[in-house]
Amino acid sequence: MQRLRIAFLTKNFDTKGGGAERYAVALAEQLSERHDVHVFAQTIGTVLPKVQYHPIRWVLRRPRWVNQLLFAYATWRVTRHGYDMVHSHENLWHGQVQTLHVLPMRYTLLRGKVGLTLLWKLLGIVSSPRLLAHLGLERSRFKDDGRVYVAVSETLRTIVAQTYLGTDRSMQVISPGIAGVAGLASMQQRWEARAALGLPLHGRCLLLVGNDLKKKGLTCLIQALAVLSDPSAFVAVVGHVGQRVVWEGMARDLGVESQLHFLGMRDDVGVAYIAADILVHPTLEDTYAMVVLEAMSHGLPVIVSQSDYCGIAAELTHGLNALLLQDPHDARALAEAVTLLQVVPELQQRLGTYGLEFATQRTWDRVAHRHERLYAELQGIRD
Repeated sequence: MQRLRIAFLTKNFDTKGGGAERYAVALAEQLSERHDVHVFAQTIGTVLPKVQYHPIRWVLRRPRWVNQLLFAYATWRVTRHGYDMVHSHENLWHGQVQTLHVLPMRYTLLRGKVGLTLLWKLLGIVSSPRLLAHLGLERSRFKDDGRVYVAVSETLRTIVAQTYLGTDRSMQVISPGIAGVAGLASMQQRWEARAALGLPLHGRCLLLVGNDLKKKGLTCLIQALAVLSDPSAFVAVVGHVGQRVVWEGMARDLGVESQLHFLGMRDDVGVAYIAADILVHPTLEDTYAMVVLEAMSHGLPVIVSQSDYCGIAAELTHGLNALLLQDPHDARALAEAVTLLQVVPELQQRLGTYGLEFATQRTWDRVAHRHERLYAELQGIRD
């Protein structure tokens, strides 16, 4: 297709952010090979050689809802003209392409609420400028004016379609990808990675990756570690560790403090995948879970919450390319899954082999080409 001038809107352009941020960075990198990509962001933590950056000034960092409104207005002003495509990864009222990474606030606030509980929640909403601002932006985002929505998983697409009727007609699912297939590390590579990270050289390494560790299921994993009959097993955690003292206190109370290792935020999570034996992801809420796909690309077996809790699980088959947890709160079930992989090595090998095959079919290059087809369709409609 013809070379386009594309505006990318995201407050935080940084691979050390969450899945939404890494999706935006990876997609921008791919598209910049064939198009003029301009990133409008307040925080620029990742600099790509072929991308042009336009910092959006922080006027107010607090309250966040005011900053969201100011970011929306500032990006609207500077991208109204001069761009073939405006692609938003934020809750904004503008942008021909809107990539949806998180559950709608309207859904999270009102799901399961009926009767007096619903009335009380509604009263709380109308009395909160913060909630009104976010809900107002969200409602303006889902307006029928020819824009297209991209959901990162089928699970998210279904929820958005149920929450904002009519959006399903202009919504596509384009799940995240991987940069490339690394494959299973050798034992020597694993030892070297563990040494570099300061992890035990021997024993089974259970890896958890995520910034919101409570939501990603660290509580359940620590409890499962205490249930395991394998004293050599240990947990490595990559992500924001603001509540580290809480988790260490929990582990100490359960007698597994020495088996819990925090690695902090990392630019390169790949070395953690190399060091690990299993990715454990008992998440309570994930619209997709890129870390599961990334772990598969390293040939790791994965244990992940089922599709009610995790978007990627809807694409996986229990016992073939993953072990799916019915209840991510059930520490004993998680411990049993970890033990099963230990006592049935052929299962671990099967999960690694078919997981790698699953990941191979999902690369960022393919994701970028799907977006290009989407842009071409929008260009055709506008022309």
